Amino acid sequence: MFVNTMPRYEILSADAIGVLDRGWRRIVSEIGVQFAKPEAVELFKAAGQQVDGDVVKLDPGFVLEQVAKAPREFDVQARNPANNVHIGGDHMVFSGVYGSPFVREGEVRRDATLADFRRLTMLAQIFPELDSAGGVICEPNDAPLDSRHLDMIYALATLTDKFYMGNVVSGPNAADTIAMTSILFGGREKIEETPATISLINCNSPLRWDDRMLDAQFEYNRANQPVVLTPFLLMGAMSPVTIPAALVQQLAEALSGIALAQLIRPGCPVIFGSFLSNIDMQSGSPSFGTPESAIGLLCTGQLARHFGLPFRTGGGLNSSQTPDAQAAYEALMTLMPTFLAGTNFVMHAAGWLEGGLVSCYEKFIIDIELLRMLRVQFTPLEIDEASLAFGAHEEVGHGGHFLGAAHTMERFRECFYRPLLSSTANFERWLRAGAKDAAARAGEICQQKLAEYEPPPLADAIRAELQDYVARRRAELGD
Repeated sequence: MFVNTMPRYEILSADAIGVLDRGWRRIVSEIGVQFAKPEAVELFKAAGQQVDGDVVKLDPGFVLEQVAKAPREFDVQARNPANNVHIGGDHMVFSGVYGSPFVREGEVRRDATLADFRRLTMLAQIFPELDSAGGVICEPNDAPLDSRHLDMIYALATLTDKFYMGNVVSGPNAADTIAMTSILFGGREKIEETPATISLINCNSPLRWDDRMLDAQFEYNRANQPVVLTPFLLMGAMSPVTIPAALVQQLAEALSGIALAQLIRPGCPVIFGSFLSNIDMQSGSPSFGTPESAIGLLCTGQLARHFGLPFRTGGGLNSSQTPDAQAAYEALMTLMPTFLAGTNFVMHAAGWLEGGLVSCYEKFIIDIELLRMLRVQFTPLEIDEASLAFGAHEEVGHGGHFLGAAHTMERFRECFYRPLLSSTANFERWLRAGAKDAAARAGEICQQKLAEYEPPPLADAIRAELQDYVARRRAELGD
């Protein structure tokens, strides 16, 4: 887990925050937010909020009272205690790609399978730059729709010993996640005491929380499992085209979802979520890795801190169809402000391609390289007398070189970043090695790492209990 102690890059003035603050207050109080679950509406009604059908008009003061109940920081336990994480403060937690129906491997783009899901889980276990494999790393289209979530949670629970994300397709799927996680950790009371999952609850922007997501939210909040309450905003489609308007809508949606979470279970952990980019106004296609997205990301971090909330945003987002230069520079356009903002929980940190439609093996490795480099770049520089290396100057003198100096020889193995993927070979050596570009080298690294994978240990009794649960629930679901 990376701790980012570098200064935050904050671009909003106090006056600007005041304007945005007035904006979200107007939306929740004058326009209201739709909650497509009667139980949610009843909770707001019982708390004295104005209800018209399934639209709730919220008193901004009430919203802030509820938001204040959420913890500023909290812990999430993993099967291996060495992989426990802390959410909030200076801590940055990284998770893999999420939600892709397709995969890309080499030149082949195809439907994702359960085998792909398992292999991507294994990659997340292998690389320490990722704190979590994620949840729906890809959508295994060869598994039965009603029960595939059981196979996915089983894979996450057994192939990795890092924490994972829960299924949010429905309330029953969320309940299955909680039940299987309880088996893994020795009982529901153990995960209620210290959460063991984080789950993504997306707002159906603009200003609507739908019933399936709310059903899942209720299950997780009641079990004290943190949820990432995330407005899904593509400016020009799900929000107005201006960044300030999108930020105001994001605040209205996220804060209203957080208020609901505190009505369900006061004090339950939440994460202020953001997924903010724009569409291409010529084609209508989603665009990622854009300057507007980066600006919105930086603003989101500052606003989340303003409300005292841990936050999620960023990742290796891009719109490219292949793991090429566009995929890399757009991913960096999102990952750099992710670090500058000090994001607490980063989804899509490795493997995202083609606007999230594709989980890509080669892009996974490229993103790991970016994460490795950024972690070094965002580690504060230590400056003391020893680092000035005055003795090296005394040894080398005028017009010499430092290659063989004692100072260099003592430090050459660790003094500079050593790349996982990048090539520094001269042209002739690169030709002799096959003239492979970054994507080809990434593919080879991926295959090598998967061949070296070793599953983390798991007690036979726990594995058997998980298998029995999956078999029983699969039969109950008719698959």
